Amino acid sequence: MDKVTSIHKLPPGPRGLPFLGNIRELQGDRIKFLTRNRDEYGDVVFFRLGPRRIYQLNNPEHVQYVLVKHPEQFYKSPALKRAAQDSLGQGLLTSDGDLHKRQRRLVQPAFHHKRIAAYADTMVEYTDDMLKGWAAGKQIGILNEMMHLTMRIVGKTLFDTDVYDDADSIGKAISVGIEATTDRVSRPLQVLDKLPTAKNRQRKQALNTIEQTIARFIAERRASGEDKGDLLSMLLMSVDEQDGGQMTNKQVRDEAITLFVAGHETTANALAWTFYLLAQHPEIEQRLVAEINQALEGRLPTMVDLARMPYLEMVIKESMRLYPPAWMTSREAQEDIQLGGYTIPKGSVVMMVIYVLHHDPKLWIEPERFMPERFSPENEANIPKYAYFPFGGGPRVCIGNQFAMMEAQLVLATILQRYRVELVAGQAVKMQPLITLRPKPDIQMRIK
Repeated sequence: MDKVTSIHKLPPGPRGLPFLGNIRELQGDRIKFLTRNRDEYGDVVFFRLGPRRIYQLNNPEHVQYVLVKHPEQFYKSPALKRAAQDSLGQGLLTSDGDLHKRQRRLVQPAFHHKRIAAYADTMVEYTDDMLKGWAAGKQIGILNEMMHLTMRIVGKTLFDTDVYDDADSIGKAISVGIEATTDRVSRPLQVLDKLPTAKNRQRKQALNTIEQTIARFIAERRASGEDKGDLLSMLLMSVDEQDGGQMTNKQVRDEAITLFVAGHETTANALAWTFYLLAQHPEIEQRLVAEINQALEGRLPTMVDLARMPYLEMVIKESMRLYPPAWMTSREAQEDIQLGGYTIPKGSVVMMVIYVLHHDPKLWIEPERFMPERFSPENEANIPKYAYFPFGGGPRVCIGNQFAMMEAQLVLATILQRYRVELVAGQAVKMQPLITLRPKPDIQMRIK
């Protein structure tokens, strides 16, 4: 891509400790460390995490090179695969090469536009059901509310099962798993993964809870043999158009767990952050509510209504710019790569920090300001490619991106028709950059 100035020249970057490198900074305030790297060292930044060589890419053109133009030269980060495969197996998130391509072909029909449209009624129905438990003056943790809701939605659309009774136990298990996976990704010593520590015991117990729940759903469906129009039916019936094969039981399990965990966690975070932003910007909330009321006239929304609520989509996109649910992604170079005037050696990890690019003042005017108008059709056309990529990009773009966007819009429209939520005073909400970007502690809000 770029002319290499010197094959031996390392990009600039922060000095680290012997052996450990910069692991302490990354385990501390991750976003502050990675943002400072961008500000102080530029487009390509080099640092170490133990023995791992990390190249942080802060230029949208470099991100596009990795994700879109030459994805075959980059596989998923081995640290992520090692940490996540215990819980997710070899699903779309962790598989690579021919296996990933085959699984993508088999899973894709489940996310066909017509299938996704059929899920819209479930999204609205379950949101409306949640609101029966809301009342003016009641205080809620908005992330917890959205986690329960999106878990029920993905349980119904994926397995045709209402997980209402299991939501607490599954939610806690997923939280433990996400925190444990984040911890393992940032550790340089793999040997610690095998020790009988309290964290490792919690991780195994959490994994068992998730696996047993998913296995029960799959076994029940195998026994019935029904096509219930859900994602699981599609996974079980999918036939690879190239080799005529179907998924094994393990592959169905791996994909089902991946879709279940990712399908509710990311959307719940996006919704929680959106409510947090709207509560701080009443003029934006007022405009959004006016659009929703004019489009719906008091009835529940449908997928068809979304085209009449363009500002709703703009609000959600801007929320995901400020607080991207999947806040970073990484790959391992499969060969020596020339990028940004440097050679990135085979086996090195390239890190693309979505949050950092979404907040780059070189790419965005007033990047810390909540301005949904950035995503009006005329303004969105001027955003540099891969300055904004909340769903990733290229052949590994999030397979559920249309599902997630439709869900976020329908949930938000259903709630804002009837209620506002205001921030409880005296909170200090911070970002918790795990595998996903969560608010910590949960955002306490009062229903109006």
